[in-house]
Amino acid sequence: MSFFKRLFSSEKKETLDKGLEKSKTSFFDKLTKAVAGKSKVDDEVLDDLEDVLITSDVGVNTTLKIIDRIEERVSRDKYLGTDELNSILREEISSLLSETKSGEATEFEIPANKKPYVIMVVGVNGVGKTTTIGKLAYQFKKAGHKVVLGAADTFRAAAIDQLQIWADRVEVPIVKQQMGSDPASVAFDTLESAVAQNADVVIIDTAGRLHNKVGLMNELTKVKRVMQKVIDDAPHDVMLVLDGSTGQNAFEQAKQFTAATEVSSLAVTKLDGTAKGGVVIGISDQFQIPVKYIGVGEGIEDLQVFNKYEFVDSFFK
Repeated sequence: MSFFKRLFSSEKKETLDKGLEKSKTSFFDKLTKAVAGKSKVDDEVLDDLEDVLITSDVGVNTTLKIIDRIEERVSRDKYLGTDELNSILREEISSLLSETKSGEATEFEIPANKKPYVIMVVGVNGVGKTTTIGKLAYQFKKAGHKVVLGAADTFRAAAIDQLQIWADRVEVPIVKQQMGSDPASVAFDTLESAVAQNADVVIIDTAGRLHNKVGLMNELTKVKRVMQKVIDDAPHDVMLVLDGSTGQNAFEQAKQFTAATEVSSLAVTKLDGTAKGGVVIGISDQFQIPVKYIGVGEGIEDLQVFNKYEFVDSFFK
């Protein structure tokens, strides 16, 4: 598949372009300064480019991979002009992302052989976890799926209330208990209810206390174990929500959560309000866990399926 083949509708593409505007402007401002007055890609330009990528939150390891690839091209082609750097970067980042598991889908899809398809959502407080669940429920319902939400973040009353607001807004059923209830009990009830209602998708919210609290990770393990009493292979997806605007802190959260629980997908939020959109490239490359969704605006439609081809196209547009 061509990296630059248009896969999204023009409306979705426009939202993605707009959502990445701050990241793109910041990146190219830095790149322009780095190559100002220079015509050839040499060691000095590569050093400056390394700084540009790192300060754009692409991450050190991923940056070094990109620089190595460009160095290979420089040694092979003998002369590369700085005017070619934009297209070279675009090609190398596209090539790098093509080696990851992220971003092949274009629509909100679920496996046909898993019903109900159970998504357990994890992440620290403040990353946009509940909002992501609400928007995800909206998109799945819009795609014709029957959705049930489970409010298993019983640590904060606000979390239950927020999820209820989203359930009302999207008009999907929610299973909840009082604040302080056993989260695993809520998850169990949610799955039983979903099976009884012949639901297609179940989305379980979980507590978002800080990722360095060992108790939280033990709790997540218990929630998973109890869900399997209803559906033996649940959850089918453990989705970690990361706040893209936190840059390197998102890497740290990903590192902590992937070490403590079996994260199978990522959602990166709040990309529209930040210049740190490069974090998606680094996280996708470094963790080799699929980035499934990205948040590129505050609207209910602004949670998008992450497609690496469209992402690169918007970033370098």
